Amino acid sequence: MATPAIQRTTGPLDGLRLETSGPPGPADQLVADHLRLLGAEGPDGPGAGLTLTGGDFAPLTARTAWGTAPGVTDEATAQAATGIMAVHGRRDGAPRGLAVDYAATATGLLAVQGLLAGLLAQTRGGSFTTVDVTAERAGLLAVSQYLAADGAEEGEAVELGPGGPPFTAADGTLFELETLDPGAWAAFWRALGAPEEAIRRGWRPFQFRYATACAPFPPALHDVTRASSWERIAYAADSSGAEVCPLRSLAARAREYDGAAPWQLTPYEVAHSSSAQARKAPLSGLTVLEAGRRIQAPLAAHLLGLLGADVVRIEPPGGDPLRGMPPACSGVSARWLALNRGKAAVELDIKSTGDRERLRAMAAEADVFLHNWAPGKADQLGLEREQLAAANPSLVYAYTSGWADRLPGAPMGTDFMVQARAGVGEAARPAGEPPAPSLMTLLDVLGGLLGAEAVLAGLLLRERTGQGVRVDSSLLGAADVLTAPARDRIARGLDPRRPAGFRRPLATRDGWVAPADACAAEASTYDLRELPTADALELLRRHGLAATAVTTDLSELHHDPRFAGSISRDTHGAPAVPDPWRFA
Repeated sequence: MATPAIQRTTGPLDGLRLETSGPPGPADQLVADHLRLLGAEGPDGPGAGLTLTGGDFAPLTARTAWGTAPGVTDEATAQAATGIMAVHGRRDGAPRGLAVDYAATATGLLAVQGLLAGLLAQTRGGSFTTVDVTAERAGLLAVSQYLAADGAEEGEAVELGPGGPPFTAADGTLFELETLDPGAWAAFWRALGAPEEAIRRGWRPFQFRYATACAPFPPALHDVTRASSWERIAYAADSSGAEVCPLRSLAARAREYDGAAPWQLTPYEVAHSSSAQARKAPLSGLTVLEAGRRIQAPLAAHLLGLLGADVVRIEPPGGDPLRGMPPACSGVSARWLALNRGKAAVELDIKSTGDRERLRAMAAEADVFLHNWAPGKADQLGLEREQLAAANPSLVYAYTSGWADRLPGAPMGTDFMVQARAGVGEAARPAGEPPAPSLMTLLDVLGGLLGAEAVLAGLLLRERTGQGVRVDSSLLGAADVLTAPARDRIARGLDPRRPAGFRRPLATRDGWVAPADACAAEASTYDLRELPTADALELLRRHGLAATAVTTDLSELHHDPRFAGSISRDTHGAPAVPDPWRFA
């Protein structure tokens, strides 16, 4: 992945040097690139066993590996074992591998987080010198909300089955549709002449596709768009309040790519005194105030909480409505628990002047304020960085957005719309298949990881400079990180998409197996359909081919011997994945 060229005045890693040693890991290039963007000096290229040295810091090393689970040796097998293939394949009715290196990308972002957290702990009296991250744990984190739902005590509120966007216009244009308003949904389809029954039946799977990774729409909806010109579809969206976005190619994204880093750190002058008291966890004693919705900001805050911060959620009167989203464990949404367990909560009506004052008072005592409100909302409420920093100049103000104001005229900044606009729909599928954004929330998860990384960088910069910091991250930044290898292939004159059939699991009599990428061509020459999965794996291994069983039922991960002891249950009985880092 090429390092973007950006202008940077002060970085949290200024004065530190990046050194490499040891065996290569799955995400060394990404880790090295991000550390250099944050100010570390070091040789170009990926290296391995990345260590930061210099200044008043003890050497701190990040080590990444695929994992300890038998058969998990590369991206394909990590996706297969952790359930990524199963979730991504729900739209198609069978497991499918992502053609992008999703597990490795998540591993790299978590490793950068671990390094920043370890350095931050050193500034506050801690003594961490190593951080270990594995792709298998990164993969489990990526599917944690789906795992929690599959392991809940009740069933889903909607049908799970093949199907979903993108839609196709009469001229072949593939496009995504987005709206959060059932009235806009109905008006859009009525403008195209869709049957009322199909409109009614289609809303619920459309609304829940973020949670289920599939959307079995009535076929009439797809039939209507195939019979409509793109001009008519665009007019229907404009007149109804819905939004549509044609799927753009990787080449188009490469041409407009601005080279920006996936986050922006903006210091502002303050006086800040830090405590040198030793603490058990890297962020112990720090308070994060989170006003987040859906996945991106809540996941970022969740990760900061796993690192030891006290996280306080701001919820509307009556509590976050997503707490009641099925399926539930002990009366609480399993998906909600996956992102929010362990957080405190305060109910505030931010439309109320009095409650906004309460929020400002809480921010005055916090270390971080994190939100992912719609663009302009914080300013309208008087809750922008300037207003909150007036009472707390040392605040790290974090905004996780859709577009980071980098694409004028961009559509609604939701996961699937950003996938469509940024070329992820093409990158996620190999050549020979029509582009289609994954219905697994790829960018919401990576956006949450980037958001946590940005906050940690901001906290470290605050400790080193005595300045409060505004940090901005986005789903577009997440998309650019994920598709960087494809853009690099374009720059070298190569096909940005992976070859036809890439990462397609092989069917067995009772399931699926996924060969490692380097073994896939030879493994596909064997007919495994009449063999039980265990025998199919043994056959491939006898021929020197690495492979693993594909997890198809995430609820079985709790008992999967490959992850023995890794997955626990929280106090509500919901499955909980292990922390992604190991510090020493």
